[in-house]
Amino acid sequence: MTDLSHLALPGAEIAVRVTPRASRNAVVLDGEIIRVLVTVVPEDGKANAAVVKLLAKALGVTKSRLALVRGATSRDKLFRLDQPRSSR
Repeated sequence: MTDLSHLALPGAEIAVRVTPRASRNAVVLDGEIIRVLVTVVPEDGKANAAVVKLLAKALGVTKSRLALVRGATSRDKLFRLDQPRSSR
């Protein structure tokens, strides 16, 4: 798995290219492009959920900190990394 922790800055916007129905789950840094490969099919938000899970793991953050800004039904997606919630 590619380590993307250097991108885990609050407020950062992360553009990814998604490949659904891939042979394996992976996050790959291809030059400047972040490619997320998921094995699930793109229906009922299953692929988006898998992308969030993999991307959060690669960034070293919780899934709840990632917000999908653009591209819910597209292969090109833009995520925003929100501030961590303070525990009280």
